[in-house]
Amino acid sequence: MSRAVSRFLPLVVLLALVVGIRYLVGALHQEFLLTPLTMSGYSALAALGLCLFMGYAGQVSLGHAAFVAIGGYTSAVMCTVIHLPPWIGLVAGLAAAGIAAVIVGLPSLRLRGHYLAMATLSFGIIVSRIVVATGVFGQADGIYNVPPLRLVAGLAVSGKKALRVQNYWTAWGLVAVGLLLARNLAASRTGRALMAIHGDEDAASALGVNVGRHKLAAFVASALFGALAGSLLTHYSGGIGPSDVSIMKSIRWVALVAAGGMGSAGGVLAVTTVLTFLSLRGVFGFYDDAVFAAILLAIMLFAPQGIFRAALSLIRRKRGAAA
Repeated sequence: MSRAVSRFLPLVVLLALVVGIRYLVGALHQEFLLTPLTMSGYSALAALGLCLFMGYAGQVSLGHAAFVAIGGYTSAVMCTVIHLPPWIGLVAGLAAAGIAAVIVGLPSLRLRGHYLAMATLSFGIIVSRIVVATGVFGQADGIYNVPPLRLVAGLAVSGKKALRVQNYWTAWGLVAVGLLLARNLAASRTGRALMAIHGDEDAASALGVNVGRHKLAAFVASALFGALAGSLLTHYSGGIGPSDVSIMKSIRWVALVAAGGMGSAGGVLAVTTVLTFLSLRGVFGFYDDAVFAAILLAIMLFAPQGIFRAALSLIRRKRGAAA
């Protein structure tokens, strides 16, 4: 398989699945399922951002939910408190997340392993406490009545039933763009530098890779993906609350990326979509958070390379044994 085909194959598969699911839902007259599918798409966008940092750069972040919340809360405050247009709120959310990522990343990314995980975890805790303690963010009640975000050509980010189909195409169109960017990044010089850092930071530095700059770039890109998803989810649902910035949310993102495969953008999208959809449908019930924690534990113990790669390895071993 050529490099061009391997690069675009996941994108083609994604688009085929998105179109197929849309028409299957319509044929079964189950259009209400488009709502959790749309929210799953935005969640997949956030997970894709964390995949850039954890999968490509090989770093650990336990504060991804903080960037998702920064994007969402900034949009909400801009629209409901300052009464600015939603587009300005979206841009402000991206800017706030990018600035926060630079401020946190410059000192924190000098650390490695569990020290970096502890630093990002601390950042997540700080953001969660600020949200609960500050009146402008609605404290424990959060912020509601956030206006929808109107896009071009009839596309919109809104929770209205009449716009279910438009929302579905909008969400998954953005996911397709994000996947294309991630695949192109992996094939670029920057992507190869990140993979070298993933393998061995000291060896990458000896080969002339600016480790600090590339790690910071991956961290900022991850934060921007998360902030974009957080802002879109806020405009779609019409509000955001403290639960969206909890530490358990960050654990979820890590569990989803680990389950999909750290360096597999397609696997991360697939696992995130399925598990988020089941969670939104209430399949896990009271044990929702426990399920994601158990998934992370199981993946770390039995399939650290992710579900899909573990399945492929098992199939290859069986074929080899049969041969």
